[in-house]
Amino acid sequence: MTFEFKTAGKILFGPRSAERLPDLAGETGARLFVVTGSKPERYQSVLDSLHTGGLQTERFAVAGEPSTSVVADGLEAARAHRAEVVVALGGGSVIDTGKIIAALMTNEGDLYDYLEVVGGGRPIAEAPVPFIAVPTTSGTGSEATRNAVISVPENKVKVSVRSPLMLPSCAVVDPDLTHTCPSTVTASSGLDAITQLLEAFVARKRNPFTDAVCREGLPRAGRSIRTVYRNPTDAGAREDMAIAALFSGIALANAGLGAVHGFAGPLGGLIGAPHGELCAALLGPVIETNCEVAHEATGSEAEEIVARYEEAARLLLGDRSAETEHLVNWIYETVSELKIVSLGSLGLTRELVPESVAKAQKASSMKGNPVELAEDHLVSILERAM
Repeated sequence: MTFEFKTAGKILFGPRSAERLPDLAGETGARLFVVTGSKPERYQSVLDSLHTGGLQTERFAVAGEPSTSVVADGLEAARAHRAEVVVALGGGSVIDTGKIIAALMTNEGDLYDYLEVVGGGRPIAEAPVPFIAVPTTSGTGSEATRNAVISVPENKVKVSVRSPLMLPSCAVVDPDLTHTCPSTVTASSGLDAITQLLEAFVARKRNPFTDAVCREGLPRAGRSIRTVYRNPTDAGAREDMAIAALFSGIALANAGLGAVHGFAGPLGGLIGAPHGELCAALLGPVIETNCEVAHEATGSEAEEIVARYEEAARLLLGDRSAETEHLVNWIYETVSELKIVSLGSLGLTRELVPESVAKAQKASSMKGNPVELAEDHLVSILERAM
């Protein structure tokens, strides 16, 4: 057995932990470039606290998922401010934007030099400026990942810039900041976290470290995702989802993902649908297909994949007798209760299926799927999800 494990340089978790943000930022520099979402009033008190102690801040708002033009604008603003520290306060899109800006502040060249698939894929050579990630949603786990996902509109695709150097210097995970998260975002981001935990748990590069965080994260997410949707201010459930999201990021950064995310990136670029909703719509069909392929195969590896999914069912549902069928049913029921729509409703048409499959086959996440999926399997997944 061989594996590698890396995560954020420091993780600070707990209610009111964001109150320590000014001190944490001030330890590494006085000139802060603060990336926020489009509605920063949700956490205005935290932003206001950054003006204390002589800190000089420049804000940059990100509306929606980051594109190449958004990153270029943010990088220009950060350089003009002569930023010494980048702080990202928001959801996964905000954190990814801050992450790539921090990296490009110290690395020569253009963003396209570093993009996978459509760019040069150049490795990040120099350590980014100190980067502090403060999530205000519970989903992507971007506060503990080593990549940033960027939309490239001219190519109709989403791709990553990826490097271990891009792991945040510090992640401040304060569940209190998620209490005002809109219900739609609570649903889609929460299901994204569950998807990441499930995919990392069965991924080809899974290891004992990632297994441990998945085994801790899945029960918390399973018992709490519907609760936070119905009752957004349930502190215990919000804390569960914050831990689950953090652990999902740690797991995916070290174990990789699978076919759900292999599809989600290309589909996000093609139809412009939110990442979390795409993952939620795909999760049930992907697990069904993976298990069907594993059941048809022979050997200990195939048996282990099925056993992994059965263990995941018991963990997520909190039921020692749960099997894979119960896991899939729970996913479909949860997706329905949280009002996540089908891929067809999100904009996928049958005409786009061949292009979606072709692009998904090239996605890095597809390589981590526990079983090899043929083209007809991939087509079937999209048809089931439509």
